[in-house]
Amino acid sequence: MITLTAGEISLLVGGELHCDRDLLISKAPVFDSRLATHGSFFLALKGEKSDGHDFVAQAYRLGSMFSLTTRVVDGPCIVVEDVMEALAILAGFIRSKLHGLTVVAITGSQGKTSTKDLLAHMLSAAGPTIAPSGSFNNDLGLPLTILDCDERTRFCILEMGARHKGDIARLCRIARPNIGVVLNVGTAHIGEFGSQQVIAETKGELIESLGSQGIAVLGSYDEFTTAMAKLHSGTTLTFGESGDVDVRATDIEIREGRPHFDLVTKAGRDAVGMRLIGSHQVSNALAAAAVGTALLLPLELIASSLSTAEISSKWRMELHEFDDLLIINDSYNANPASMAAALHSLLFFAQERGGQSWAFLGKMHELGESGATASADIGTLASEIGIDHLVAVNAPEYGSGVGAMQYHHVATIEAAAGLVEHIAPGDVVLVKASRAEGFEILAARIQELWSSRNGDDQ
Repeated sequence: MITLTAGEISLLVGGELHCDRDLLISKAPVFDSRLATHGSFFLALKGEKSDGHDFVAQAYRLGSMFSLTTRVVDGPCIVVEDVMEALAILAGFIRSKLHGLTVVAITGSQGKTSTKDLLAHMLSAAGPTIAPSGSFNNDLGLPLTILDCDERTRFCILEMGARHKGDIARLCRIARPNIGVVLNVGTAHIGEFGSQQVIAETKGELIESLGSQGIAVLGSYDEFTTAMAKLHSGTTLTFGESGDVDVRATDIEIREGRPHFDLVTKAGRDAVGMRLIGSHQVSNALAAAAVGTALLLPLELIASSLSTAEISSKWRMELHEFDDLLIINDSYNANPASMAAALHSLLFFAQERGGQSWAFLGKMHELGESGATASADIGTLASEIGIDHLVAVNAPEYGSGVGAMQYHHVATIEAAAGLVEHIAPGDVVLVKASRAEGFEILAARIQELWSSRNGDDQ
């Protein structure tokens, strides 16, 4: 973060100063008091289960210079009407002062975090880069990521999520992106938006925010995303697998579950062999490559970066080998497109290992009235492509489309884990559901029971 005094911050956010105005702040704020360090300040946020004002003392003991609060507390503080609004104002100011910073913003119905991880790996080779850990894509995470930047930072990568129309436009007013990436427009969160068209209009707010000097990077996987080119008067780059896009993949192969392809741009052609799992990673890689192309990075750097990158965010197609059992932990999130991609990856691994495939699936949230049909379609897909066992955990809606496949419905995670006794050496297990289902617990429990069953104490 750019170094500021408490007095300067108070003036910027219109706060009431209750601390030494000359306190120097050189680090981004924290909202978890346990993460406070010398040079930072603490955000006293009110949540559903806790109130940050109860933790200002702990933050101060760990080094926080002051707390940003909505009331006077026992300790140094700046009092504001709304902590989140003050955070946004401060982040917007910092962004305006970083004239040498290139901000790359990414949105889409799926693939944002994987693309962010790929892009962070690539841009780090070109200059100091800041990117959020995990999926830090909202009114809290985005300003905090910007505040991590300072005068040395060359690239800042941001994810932009949305629950309502106007959400992305608001984030763009803070971030002022130079490059806007729209991966796709799917049906994730359709229960909140009401239609795919409204989702597209919301994602398009990113492209509308770009000035004439900005660059739009658009996927070619659906009609809604490609139509966003009309929203931008500046340069637009497209990516995909057809011959009429600016950045494309050709000769795609899946080896050991990992994509291999030739990357083709106007600069030439180079081979990519990804470490990431799943054919769906091709589109994410192409999005990152298109950004690299927009920034005039050498093709060799782009291709080598895509070949060496690994996903740093947790619970996304993580592979865990345990005494001849492969577990694919993809428990971070789920929607119809990512479910389909994960099932295909499961099938690849099972075919290569010669064992049976087990798909442990939980609910896909935020699909609204289409949820039951979408889940039935996933059950049908699992049956059609040859998944051996589908285990639906408190999600009977998968069962209406399973056909003759081995189908198991259980009510709890513990009951699902109990099916380990039917799993054989060489089998492959996929664990996937929406984040709220807590399927990382299921993945860990399957590992524990398998290791216990096979006498592995590690």
